[in-house]
Amino acid sequence: MIYLLLSILFNAVLFIIIKLFAKFNIDALQALVVNYFVAFGVGLFFLDTSFSPQIIISQEWFKGSILLGFIFISTFYVTTITSQRNGLSVASVASKMSVIIPIILGVFLYDETLGSVKILGIIIALIAVYFTSKKETGEIQQACNLVFPILVFIGAGTIDSSLKYLQTFHVPSNQIGLFSSVTFFCAFSVGILILVFLSLKGKIKFAGRNILGGIALGLPNFFSLYYLVKMLEAKAFESATLFTIHNIAIVLVSTFVGILFFKERISMRNALGIGLALFALFLVTY
Repeated sequence: MIYLLLSILFNAVLFIIIKLFAKFNIDALQALVVNYFVAFGVGLFFLDTSFSPQIIISQEWFKGSILLGFIFISTFYVTTITSQRNGLSVASVASKMSVIIPIILGVFLYDETLGSVKILGIIIALIAVYFTSKKETGEIQQACNLVFPILVFIGAGTIDSSLKYLQTFHVPSNQIGLFSSVTFFCAFSVGILILVFLSLKGKIKFAGRNILGGIALGLPNFFSLYYLVKMLEAKAFESATLFTIHNIAIVLVSTFVGILFFKERISMRNALGIGLALFALFLVTY
């Protein structure tokens, strides 16, 4: 349970820092790339085992880290496009609704069971995520723009599912820190390629404040992934229960942080979502 709480805590810190990006006019993509390098460095600092490139490449999870690194940065980039074209609420809902992907895979890959009460809880949770996350106007204005929320949905779901699969079959307990660090380095490498491409096209300008934003984001980002994997390793709950609790709790904490620290207004729709979320939490842990 402690790993679940720590993962939620660090995700809430991430929300606060990302929220401050707009206030200080920080380019999110540049900051994210820097953040991945910082997270990689933080992981190396906390490692208590020796390693070498040859050891890393020989690990069963190495190819998975490369794939995850690509999905991390790609999903963020598509989320940015979705926020710009369809609204932040659409991007947020698409990301959190993706919890259904690891839940379904959990039934087929890990022989997990879904009782009627838990299924009802998951359905209510999805409804709660929609109502709680939708704080602004954000609609699919054109059919062609539907592809971006779908990609966010698939990308976020793939990240959770891949982490669960790698933790279950390939990542030993004593290598979680190394796995997290290597994954962030892979994401950084892909991000550098994206920045070089955009720079050559003249679509991006570099600024020192973006580096500072990335440094601030790197530390909590590493631990959000580290404790997420530790949470999966603990196996305190089945995937359906665990990911539902995790995603709903992040939505709730982010909502309350927005209200307390950023003076965001809460509508009747948001209040209904919070109530449904609490009820869903009771059902899935019943």
